[in-house]
Amino acid sequence: MTLHFSALIVDNQIACQIDSDTPLIAPVFCFSLMAAARAVSGCTMVRSVAGYAEMQLPDIAPGVACVFRIAHADPRYRIANRAWLPLGPYLRLLDGRCLPLPDLPAGVIAGTEQPVLHFDGLRLIPQPTRWDAADGTLQVAGFSGNGAPLDAVAALADRCGFGPFLVADGVPLSLFVDGSLAPEAYVLVIDGAGVSLTASGRAGHFNGAITLLNLTQTYAGHLPRGTITDAPRFAWRGQHLDCARHFYEPATLHRLLDLMALFKLNRFHWHFADDEAFRLEVDCAPALWQKTAFRGEGLPVPGVFGGGIRAGGSYSKADVAALLAHAAALNIEVLPEIEVPAHAYAINAAIIGLRDPGDNGSEISVQGYPVNVINPALQATWDLLEPLVTEVADLFPIRMLHLGCDEMPPDAWGGSPLVADLKRREGLDSRDDVQGWMMKRLAGFLAARGVRSAAWEEAAKGNNGGIGHNALLFSWTGQGPGVKAARAGYDVVMCPAQNVYLDMAHTADPGDWGASWAAFVPLEEVVNWEPVPQADEDIAARVVGVQGTFWSEFTTADWQLEAMIAPRILGVATKAWDINDSVDGSALRGLAAAYGVVFDRMGWARNR
Repeated sequence: MTLHFSALIVDNQIACQIDSDTPLIAPVFCFSLMAAARAVSGCTMVRSVAGYAEMQLPDIAPGVACVFRIAHADPRYRIANRAWLPLGPYLRLLDGRCLPLPDLPAGVIAGTEQPVLHFDGLRLIPQPTRWDAADGTLQVAGFSGNGAPLDAVAALADRCGFGPFLVADGVPLSLFVDGSLAPEAYVLVIDGAGVSLTASGRAGHFNGAITLLNLTQTYAGHLPRGTITDAPRFAWRGQHLDCARHFYEPATLHRLLDLMALFKLNRFHWHFADDEAFRLEVDCAPALWQKTAFRGEGLPVPGVFGGGIRAGGSYSKADVAALLAHAAALNIEVLPEIEVPAHAYAINAAIIGLRDPGDNGSEISVQGYPVNVINPALQATWDLLEPLVTEVADLFPIRMLHLGCDEMPPDAWGGSPLVADLKRREGLDSRDDVQGWMMKRLAGFLAARGVRSAAWEEAAKGNNGGIGHNALLFSWTGQGPGVKAARAGYDVVMCPAQNVYLDMAHTADPGDWGASWAAFVPLEEVVNWEPVPQADEDIAARVVGVQGTFWSEFTTADWQLEAMIAPRILGVATKAWDINDSVDGSALRGLAAAYGVVFDRMGWARNR
């Protein structure tokens, strides 16, 4: 049997066509969109869950095209580009068989052409605190030196395809210790006799060696002589990856860590739980991952976000241990994230009893999920969460756990008699108060075990001050919530979607790829903002970091993240490290051109 499938954007609708060389009786078209769908013509809705939908089609005869139209249910949604077309499409036949349809072309097909700009300064990302140039260059084909940080960078160079970093007869690279330097600071001197690298310990030596590795690539082995004196602006320099909407192979995670290390990013925010899946293989609640790691036909979670007939996977504790070892060698810590109280559709699908049986409410999440909230008034909720957060936190040396707490549906718990009783007992008035009460209780439980909580910006809400317990909050809808949280006494990581959400499309071109709800984010916009807004310098001590973010709603294969992340990750690293804020959009464009060789040698696809 041969099937053909095509889809085009026409007047903010999706015109679809299916051709078959075999008769198909009453097929059902199964697919997912970025948000809930509706039938327009030539089909009838059978079922929908969030962005997943099933449309009844008429019989398909050989040689006669089946033509139909669908659209997003919310008329405010504008189809931005190809990522908004059907993902994971397949047909279900009367006998229950499922036939995959050809996938539409996915990912960034070709980068948008941009003028190639040149950067006159030091060809290095991130830019150092100080660069004192000297005359001449030092020709390098490798270094000779000893020390664990150098070995780690040499191994990274090999994995990235850069050639040997350490060689027996290489340019002398000498490590020195100066305890007065900050932990990640370093001083690098490149002169005619060789290279000296001074730091207070491993982290600084590693950062300095990473700088050398970068310079060997961007200067083709002819290093400019001079002195680099360097230290990071922020301690938290992060990159997030959503592994719930798409399961990334462990090797892909390791490869992303390698990319992060090249640019001195030092926190990997691992988002493995959401509405779509709980992917960590925990012992305390095995049903979580056993029932939700895979989604698709006949499974508790249908083929949302490109799941198709079957897609997914889970991460074992051996996977976790390997990831942590890889990260530690690269001076990276790993922050795990679970998601409560919302974004819990998968949890509710796997664990019965986390909803008030008397709840007659009808909350719908922003992604279109029903029942994606767990109920804090039930003892069963705490019987699940307390062992779960204990086990997850104990796996990760960072001794911090991100609890989620974003995008609570407006009507959450509105019909729950048990939550109404909780409100009366605890003096709570609103949904936000209940959420704040729940998060404070969970964060207190962790704090008593020596674990710091983290959460998205919404965790500061509630008449009791929100989550409390010295939680680290991530400001994502913009910087305003982060400013407010900082003034309330929270430490904040700035990750505004308009600038560092790397799942946003690069351009408004319909042929591009990516989300667009926050903005279109060309390379220049990744640095076109201030981590501490100019009018809010009073919060500077509370802004502890910058983080890039990648959500995977439209990702169906690991490779599709690459040209979305690169080269924009250069801007994330710049904002996180460069205390002088010395790189504007045009300079970043020039530096990205210089870094083309780095991405290409890694085999990492990039938007050009």
